[in-house]
Amino acid sequence: MKIGLISLGCPKNLVDSEVMLGLAQQQGHELTRDASDADVLVVNTCAFIDGAKQESVDAILEMAEQKKSGRCTKLVVTGCMAERYREELVAQIPEIDAVLGTGEVPEIVGVLGNATPRAGVTPIPLLRADGSTWSGRRPGTPSSQADTALPTYLYDADTPRLLATPRHYAYIKIAEGCDYACSFCIIPTLRGHYRSRPADSIVREAEQLAAGGVRELLLISQDTTFYGVERGERGALAALLRRLNRVDGLEWIRLLYLYPTTIGDDVLDAIGECDKVCRYIDLPLQHASDAVLKRMKRPGTRASYVKLLDRIRTRLPDATLRTTFIVGFPGETEADFAALQGFVQEIGFDHVGVFTYSHEDGTSAYALTDDVPAAVKQERRHQLMELQQEIVARAHQNLIGRQVRLVVDGPAAEHELVLRARSMAQAPEIDPHAFLTECDPSAFATGQFITAEIVGSRGYDLLARPLSVSAAV
Repeated sequence: MKIGLISLGCPKNLVDSEVMLGLAQQQGHELTRDASDADVLVVNTCAFIDGAKQESVDAILEMAEQKKSGRCTKLVVTGCMAERYREELVAQIPEIDAVLGTGEVPEIVGVLGNATPRAGVTPIPLLRADGSTWSGRRPGTPSSQADTALPTYLYDADTPRLLATPRHYAYIKIAEGCDYACSFCIIPTLRGHYRSRPADSIVREAEQLAAGGVRELLLISQDTTFYGVERGERGALAALLRRLNRVDGLEWIRLLYLYPTTIGDDVLDAIGECDKVCRYIDLPLQHASDAVLKRMKRPGTRASYVKLLDRIRTRLPDATLRTTFIVGFPGETEADFAALQGFVQEIGFDHVGVFTYSHEDGTSAYALTDDVPAAVKQERRHQLMELQQEIVARAHQNLIGRQVRLVVDGPAAEHELVLRARSMAQAPEIDPHAFLTECDPSAFATGQFITAEIVGSRGYDLLARPLSVSAAV
């Protein structure tokens, strides 16, 4: 059968989608990018906040319409929304034929049905699997949470996987689940307790990816610096980084989702010592007001965060700092928000993401009164991003004239004669780009590493001109 899959949400969810695609291909099914050409449509959903839930519902409803009018005979819903609202989804959208939660990824094989398994399929077939995205604006978000057992599934290096990222970079999920109890977060309920993969499995997968052309490896989990701790293996992440640093073919290794209370000096030392590990610290802090952090049930204070960031910059003076904040959390006062603004001004982060608080049932914060009006939440987000824009503009002025190493991500959507690229300080899909001008795009390949000079900026993005090629894929 022909299988079409829509993947929504975070990179962790994307890895699950890639595993489902790999399992489907291994069983002999054909993959298609065209929804109208699919016999089975799979929507891998996100349910982290209201906006993500609505996007998931929109996609499901659109694929339900596709099932009515096209050749599709089966609609499958998977992922976080399926884990959280499985009964409601089936009751409200009768076109759904199967629902698989986050712990039921391998069961996609049984849901798809029999096919002729393909001989000689490698564990990680590195083919480009992304395609058109389908989205709509149909209402109908489910309203209550199903009571289900916590998921325990975790893939390994032998699990078939079909990459949906460009050929030169890939994510590796080094752990699944979370043991924290942040009051705004539903992830522990959706993904289960924290569980780390064995280091040998991760290294073997990295070797397979590198052999297939991957040059940038992004390590992800809900708390990457907690890796191995639940097994009593303190220092496990630093040891893993040193092993991955020896994998032939890799150019960059990037860590995402570090937790402020678990990033130790051993990890910072490993980042500094390993030449392939990006000096890139992705540290979601969520707020800087002690009162708000306490209500969020975050184990930190503004003072401890400042101390941590000073320690990072002392050990890694050239590190890129990225963080995210939530504005409009219940009880956030003007003074709390001012404290957050002052913190952002004081630290001078390289990248900042700001989210407005989403009042989610199933979280402990849901018992609090959502007392910050939506308009105030949006205005605070706007003010914080304006402040960050000023900080970035000043930082960009200091970069002009510097030579940097970039990886080419491909043609820019804005202009056919401009290329998108990234430095070690820019993660794919979440950070701004460096746009290459004054060059012949046909002379550069996607995944190629080059040396370039920063010549200017445009908003959050940098402008650069290529000087020389340093490596190629």
